[in-house]
Amino acid sequence: MNQVIEFVKADVKKEKPAVESLGFGKHFTDYMFVMDYNEEEGWHQPRITPYAPLVLEPAAMVFHYSQSVFEGLKAYRAKDGRVLLFRPEKNVARMNVSCARLSIPQIDETIVLDAIKQLVELEKDWIPDGEGTSLYIRPFIIATEPSLGVHPAHEYKFMIILSPVGSYYGDQLKPVRIYVEDEYVRAVPGGVGFTKTGGNYAASLKAQEKAEELGYDQVLWLDGVERKYIEEVGSMNIFFKINGEVVTPKLNGSILGGVTRDSVIELLKYWNVPVKETKISIDEIYNAYKNGQLEEVFGTGTAAVISPVGELGWKDVAMQLPHAEAPDSIANRLYDALTGIQLGKTEDPLNWTVEIK
Repeated sequence: MNQVIEFVKADVKKEKPAVESLGFGKHFTDYMFVMDYNEEEGWHQPRITPYAPLVLEPAAMVFHYSQSVFEGLKAYRAKDGRVLLFRPEKNVARMNVSCARLSIPQIDETIVLDAIKQLVELEKDWIPDGEGTSLYIRPFIIATEPSLGVHPAHEYKFMIILSPVGSYYGDQLKPVRIYVEDEYVRAVPGGVGFTKTGGNYAASLKAQEKAEELGYDQVLWLDGVERKYIEEVGSMNIFFKINGEVVTPKLNGSILGGVTRDSVIELLKYWNVPVKETKISIDEIYNAYKNGQLEEVFGTGTAAVISPVGELGWKDVAMQLPHAEAPDSIANRLYDALTGIQLGKTEDPLNWTVEIK
């Protein structure tokens, strides 16, 4: 697909929010990228237009059968003024994995990467430069065909919107409290748990409400069959440092293959830190905690980067964990390395950043 991206100029520009009021995903830039699909033309009419509400028919299939996928990545402003993306090709490739599972037509990864670069270049003045800030990039696809028949839609809309954001949890390295959910389940092998589709997140909301009522920040999901094997946190993958070795659940078809997760594993290997992807139960975690071998727990994700976990709540037990935000912790070392690479402060030994020119 070799198409020119059309540009429609905005008549009025928005006032940019103050850094201290950013939050996460509350403000949106002046422009967005849009591209349409139908069976006759395929993906066509790529364009950058002013950010504006959508007009969709009430029968649009996304409202009724939830055919939708999305991604999340960030643009960063380096101290020398450069604008950097972090492994964007991984997000675009993962989006096609989600599309395949949701019976959505594949997107051309080259044109999507080009669209991201052009849109970020256009909106680079929206990239905040405060500590822990960035420009969040949200590509997504929705089924727009007006039909109530249960079948894959024949019409879709692909879009990219941008949002200047602060730290996901506020004080970035303040330990979060995680509740281990053993009543509700999020996903099972053979389902859509490994994709980024809206239904996965809708299914998580009830448990998230429950966790918040108990004073926790997030939910740690167990497997949907035996209800005992660790899977992931609502917005993050999860890592445990046990007796000197870093362990994370192996991808099994119901866990999202996070880009930050993959980056952490690659960095640990590069540092010669023992790291293993394996099936691990909550009982094993509890036993390691009781034996004094559970040295760190932390989450990884695009939004949060690295989040140390200060407490794991499971049944009637509140596991108070070692301080993973300590200067010599693996979590802190990973956070400094990843953000250093993302912000162009330190060497990029694995060639992960892409400069917007």
